[in-house]
Amino acid sequence: MDDCIDLLTLQRQIKEGLSELFSEPVIVKAEVAQMQVRSNGHCYLELVQSENGVQKAKVKAIIWSGVYTMLSAFYREAAGVPLASGQQIAASVGVNYSELYGLSLIINDLAPLEGAEGDSELQRRKTIERLTEEGLMDAQQELALPQLPYRLGVITAPDAAGWGDFQRHLLENAYGFAFELVLFEASMQGLGAPRSICEAVQRASLDSSLDALLVLRGGGSNTDLACFDDYSICAALASCPLPVFTAIGHDRDYHVADMVARQFFKTPTALADFFIDIYTAEDEHITSLGERLRQAFLGKVLLQEARLDTLQARILAADPRKLLERGYSLLLDARGMVARSVSALNEGDKVSIMLRDGSVTATIDSVNNGKE
Repeated sequence: MDDCIDLLTLQRQIKEGLSELFSEPVIVKAEVAQMQVRSNGHCYLELVQSENGVQKAKVKAIIWSGVYTMLSAFYREAAGVPLASGQQIAASVGVNYSELYGLSLIINDLAPLEGAEGDSELQRRKTIERLTEEGLMDAQQELALPQLPYRLGVITAPDAAGWGDFQRHLLENAYGFAFELVLFEASMQGLGAPRSICEAVQRASLDSSLDALLVLRGGGSNTDLACFDDYSICAALASCPLPVFTAIGHDRDYHVADMVARQFFKTPTALADFFIDIYTAEDEHITSLGERLRQAFLGKVLLQEARLDTLQARILAADPRKLLERGYSLLLDARGMVARSVSALNEGDKVSIMLRDGSVTATIDSVNNGKE
């Protein structure tokens, strides 16, 4: 191909073309999907345009630190709230193109669009309202988790980094606790994610051997994670007959799917720690019961040893000859009593001889009367 050009040349031509096309700032209407102020004071945003919950466009934007200090104060005063994700804005931007980082917008001025709620935030609010009306927001809280959950269903992408981290953390735990994981593959972002995740929930719901269902998705941008505010996914999770646990995105992320789950966690490894802690607590409980049993048994043994020591002391303290003499004396008394009783017997009488309180007693039961 004689007419081919290298990548750098192509990038430079794009940059030159955009510079000529957008030589002056332009006013752009967009929704703030994600916003982060770095330690150096620069504000990095992701702007999107959505229609009926479906993203049609997105681009990175930057407000340099010197400008952001002024604009953020102006925006708060004009809007009554700080600049944040989910807000619809009108921004004066310069179009910037980098050979390494691609297209971005440099924001020089911005204003809130009065009464205009971002489409993503609007769809999220509608999802929450609909789930609340249908009684699904708290449905998962009625499900009980087994005392020792062992067989766990997991919905995630098989090549996701979060899935690998979760497996290593859970299955290679320091205590040697055993778990069984059943993977239900699904697309975790993009237009096909809602249908894919709902189908995975349906497949998992048919497996009666599962103790819980886990939804894992590692970090990503707000737009990548927007599907977890989708009504179909949230309704499927809320209606699932298994206790559902979610670990989606970063620490700052909180989606409607997290709201309807029985419990949500910030990261997949934090979710793994939750199940390990269940087993650790049960192990400590069993160990405590074993120690209590050991102490109770030891107490019984010590009590019997004390009794044996007392008996041994009493035996050792007694004079054997006195015991024999006493026994011989009782024997003579019994012999004499028998002889006297026999001489007093009438026909049909019965004789009873008893050793009681260290003395011998004979009783004759006569047909007429009893006499001693």
